[in-house]
Amino acid sequence: MIRMRRGFAAAAVCALALTACGGGGAGEEQGGAGVDFTAKPEGTLKTMGFNPSDEVGKSRSDMAAEQMDGVTVEMDTTSFDPQKFAALSAAGNLPDVVQMDRSSIATFAQKKLLMPLDECFAAQDVKPGEYWYEAVANEASWDGKIYGAPQFFQPNIIIVNKRVADKAGVTASDLDTSKPDELITAAKKMTVLNGKQPTTLGFDPDMPGSVATWMKIYGGNVMDGDGRPTLDDPKNIEAMTFLTDLLDAQGGYTEVKSFKDTWDVFGAKNQYVTDQAGAAMWAQWYINVLSDSKADVELDATPVRDIDGQAFAMAGGTALAIPATAKNPVAGCKWLTTVTSLDAWKAAGDARAETVKKNDSINTGIFTGVPSADQAIREAHVVETGNAGFDKMIAATYETLEDTRSVGASPVGQQINDALKNAAGVVLSGEQSAKEALTNAQATAMRDWDALN
Repeated sequence: MIRMRRGFAAAAVCALALTACGGGGAGEEQGGAGVDFTAKPEGTLKTMGFNPSDEVGKSRSDMAAEQMDGVTVEMDTTSFDPQKFAALSAAGNLPDVVQMDRSSIATFAQKKLLMPLDECFAAQDVKPGEYWYEAVANEASWDGKIYGAPQFFQPNIIIVNKRVADKAGVTASDLDTSKPDELITAAKKMTVLNGKQPTTLGFDPDMPGSVATWMKIYGGNVMDGDGRPTLDDPKNIEAMTFLTDLLDAQGGYTEVKSFKDTWDVFGAKNQYVTDQAGAAMWAQWYINVLSDSKADVELDATPVRDIDGQAFAMAGGTALAIPATAKNPVAGCKWLTTVTSLDAWKAAGDARAETVKKNDSINTGIFTGVPSADQAIREAHVVETGNAGFDKMIAATYETLEDTRSVGASPVGQQINDALKNAAGVVLSGEQSAKEALTNAQATAMRDWDALN
């Protein structure tokens, strides 16, 4: 039986300052040691953050319920909130499974608020290094142990508006991220300005949301292999300088942002329908949005490539973790390994296919974080659509999976991300140079890093 509830009343002061919550106590003592993960699951299982509101989530949670007969599952389906998590931890009232962004895993693992899952996976015959993409598993790991069962992977591609590109004499191959000078030239050709205000934006690099991807394109990264901030890497500075030049060529960041705020991104009058955009960097999920407008758009696509010309995908997504103080870790282990199993993903693929058929939509696949599942779903359900643009977008996305990368894992990952976003804002608005802003961002992130020691 599955029960769902919403809402939460926090009563812990440490929720206001996560770093003040510490990481010892019961979590440090338990840590999964002594738990027999081979035992039969029973009792009540409480989850937080997982919401089976669509066919992909429901099919997987239904499978877990079928395989855990006699276990009552109670779901808090509200989205993960770090402050809420900290408050529940301080109150000793964390659930048994929590869904969170993988960028948060190392933070809570370092604080000993999560249970390492190595023994859980061993008991369920799951080999993380073989089962998930390496980049995806790395995001859910810290200090030599894995703390989450990853789910989903949303690689970026460049989606091209063929009407705008053709009119400007631009092709998808001109929008190659490994050739920055040519990319700026193509963006300028497609951009239409009314004074400084764009009425058609040639190329949207998705700033600041995809800034870490652009740094990876240039060979940089926001942290090293130990999770230490590396925001002031010269390659990062080079990437930020390029992004400034790219947006300046199209009216400047402020004008571009103002124009983008008018877009009907999820609606029938989205920027590809109205020719407000020539091309943009988008995650795979946006292809599904555009499928609702398939009769009104002409599209093309190209993969994201690094400066050496190699197509690649940047990892990102959520993971299911077991808090160190979970009252029913045995059921939690069985549940999270079941909903991320190959069989569960295949069931999700079947359910998605039924929805696509019902809605006369386009099946773009499900990007799970599991290579075998991605391939199985593609072989079973992703077929030629007869729409050249959508076929190219789908093919480009799968092409990127041949080389998967991640920014890494760090207990100060959120602080690094916040410092990076702030730096991008001041650089793109012209307040500071890329070097100055990223030097300051590095100093900010390093203060948090040094506070760990």
